Amino acid sequence: MTHQHPATAARGLQRSEALARAELLEVTSYDVTLDLASSEETFDSTTRLDFVSRGGRTFLDLKPRAVRSIRLNGRPVDVDLLQRGRVPLETVEGPNQLVVEAVMAFRNDGEGLHRSVDPADGRHYVYGMSFMDAAPSIFACFDQPDLKAPYTFHVRAPEDWVVVGNAPGTNPEPGVWELETSKPLSTYFVTLVAGPYHLVRDEHDGIPLGLSCRQSIAAELEADADELLTLTRQCFDELHRLFGIRYPFGDYHQAFVPEFNAGAMENPGCVTFRDPLVFTSKVTRGQRIQRASTVAHEMAHQWFGNITTPLWWDDLWLNESFAEYMGNRVTADVTEYDDAWVQDAYARRQWGLLADQRPSTHPVAGNGEDDATAALQNFDGISYAKGSSILKQLNATMGDEVFLAGVRDHLQGHFYGNATMHDLLASWTRAGAVDLGAFADNWLVTAGPDRIVLDRGAGRLLRTPPTGHPADRAHTLRVATRSPGDAGWQVDELVVDAAETSYDAPAGAAVLLDPFEDTWAVTEPDAVTTALLPGLVASTGDPLLRAGMWNSVRSAYHHARVAPEAVLDLLEAWLPAEDQDAALQYTLGWVLAKVVPLAADPGTAAARVHTASLAAAQAAEPGSTLQLAAYQAAVSSCAATDLLEGWLMGRDLPAGVELDLALRWRVLVRLAVLGAVDRDDLDAHLEAEPTAVSRVEHTRAIASMPTAEAKAWAWERFTGETTAPNYELEAAGEGMWRAGQDELLAPYVARYFDELPRTAEVHSGWVLADVAEAFFPLTSLDDATLERARALIARPDLDSSLRRRVVDTTDELEHRLAVRRAFAGQ
Repeated sequence: MTHQHPATAARGLQRSEALARAELLEVTSYDVTLDLASSEETFDSTTRLDFVSRGGRTFLDLKPRAVRSIRLNGRPVDVDLLQRGRVPLETVEGPNQLVVEAVMAFRNDGEGLHRSVDPADGRHYVYGMSFMDAAPSIFACFDQPDLKAPYTFHVRAPEDWVVVGNAPGTNPEPGVWELETSKPLSTYFVTLVAGPYHLVRDEHDGIPLGLSCRQSIAAELEADADELLTLTRQCFDELHRLFGIRYPFGDYHQAFVPEFNAGAMENPGCVTFRDPLVFTSKVTRGQRIQRASTVAHEMAHQWFGNITTPLWWDDLWLNESFAEYMGNRVTADVTEYDDAWVQDAYARRQWGLLADQRPSTHPVAGNGEDDATAALQNFDGISYAKGSSILKQLNATMGDEVFLAGVRDHLQGHFYGNATMHDLLASWTRAGAVDLGAFADNWLVTAGPDRIVLDRGAGRLLRTPPTGHPADRAHTLRVATRSPGDAGWQVDELVVDAAETSYDAPAGAAVLLDPFEDTWAVTEPDAVTTALLPGLVASTGDPLLRAGMWNSVRSAYHHARVAPEAVLDLLEAWLPAEDQDAALQYTLGWVLAKVVPLAADPGTAAARVHTASLAAAQAAEPGSTLQLAAYQAAVSSCAATDLLEGWLMGRDLPAGVELDLALRWRVLVRLAVLGAVDRDDLDAHLEAEPTAVSRVEHTRAIASMPTAEAKAWAWERFTGETTAPNYELEAAGEGMWRAGQDELLAPYVARYFDELPRTAEVHSGWVLADVAEAFFPLTSLDDATLERARALIARPDLDSSLRRRVVDTTDELEHRLAVRRAFAGQ
């Protein structure tokens, strides 16, 4: 008999529960059989789970559509005991065997076993994302990171599908796949990639390599395969050299899969990536660097994360901070992208600094997160960018030899096991590091960044710790100074280790604090420096110094200490001289999103950006990626519908610009924002090229239209009245809230705060929080919106993931209001 179980929210695993279960159990093995061929909505899942128990009561994690049977040691378990994703079990001392036969649902939110249909050709594709709490929707398990075990998978699939997993597999007969037993894995690493995927095979240093993607983008993967495989080989060689431990997980397959929530997931043997990283339109060098560092990041995870896994989610920095640091380092050191740290400065620095200044800030390590589901929100700029920066500082302090010796000791001592921050600190101490206790106290377990600014009149630098998070941090950093008549910047190193540090700035000179990002701190230019920068930036040759300059300006702007018009003055002076396309892409994107809407006259501000961007596109080398980055901003800031319509028809384009799919949709989205394209036109463009990219951008364009029907259409996706895949949900929210459409959007401000709590009934996991952020009314710049947001945060019944995103977006709204108030009359 099959027992049906309605979808109910599973309870997040508490740390105390995980500790108790790990004390009771040792998992021996998983043997999982999946039938992916019998239905497009569900799949049969049979799990045989062998474990040793000290004897006593525990629980199994299971999130099925229905349960056929549960047997523990040969005896049936009442399936009706399943409640909120858990089945209570009474184990016996010694070996136990659990067999669960269930029917699971394919998902379309990027978690569990995600099934999608490629709009380009109608083919179906499946991949597994077991991260955090999604594994129980694929197979029955004890779902926590420290109960590792080997897995053996048996899969039945349609005969034209290929199946790849954590271990190498064979296809003994059509539609049947047998995967070898894997190395010991945490549940959240388990994956399966199945479908009519296009495969590319290779080998390096005895390691079988693979790439895969949807058939409709096979040509693009083939075009990029040499670059991707070259990066993989280079990274393997360098990581083997650095860690002194060979990659132990057999094959190394990199699967580019549709509608993936994260950038990538480090599943041993089978890393999954979001498939927009298979570039189907022309992209900038910065985007290629981002992809390269993502490849390196996931490869570093094979050691930090996969060989040695954090014991609990409060030490997720042992995964992400290390992978972030090593990914950037290896990319810069051994691949063609030796400017990876410049790209990182534009792409990641502010992400981390803003997260660290939010009310939701948390320590890098030992963040005290007791709920596994809530811990998902800590995969943020703190755990990635801040942690990476601190590891870079630590490496500079202790030296590479001691740093790497400690890492090797840590990995070797916890091979296929789990570890904590204290384990790693002990390894570094054995390798020769000193005073790590003070370092950990100040940098790893104390939240928030110090603020370092120049008090020019007093001749000193002021170091202010974050409010509510006292720390005594010593900062070793460089300071760049330059007077208007100087040929270049003078760079000096100094130590800021007190609340006040003497520093005599040259009279009338610009002073940039920590422009090379040697430390983790918020630095801001003083008024003299801000006024001088437009006259100096065009002759500033060092791209990393320019990146540090922009990050300093962005920090000051966030705190309403630099006016929107001053940012635009700097932009106009800088743009003609910038030669890094990542600099254009991230800076212009930030200006359009956060500066233009808060200017005294947003229309004039947008026109300034458009004029400067278009001039840069016209002046750039035709066909260059620098031209592409400038032209993208010119489109997104354009207010002339006749010019946009001409571009769409191929007229008056800057020489060298080719309007490919991505650029066409950028023009169409901009026309939609301006109300210069109708739904029939958008539908016709989608029908002409029904790709995954087109589907997402079509959604964004419809939601952007200045009509009541368009906003209602987008809102149906927020409430779940109309279902949509994850990328389309996010695009609907981003398109809906457009500056200048305030009258149309006014009714939805109150509705957002009233209806958001109920979205937990229709969205879950990653998507739940992403939708909350995408649909937040950030364009509603008034105090009434702020008060509604604060009232929502105060609700005790608000889902923890929703609360975290609303806290962060409310903080962003507060800062935008502060900028508006500070510079309203300018």
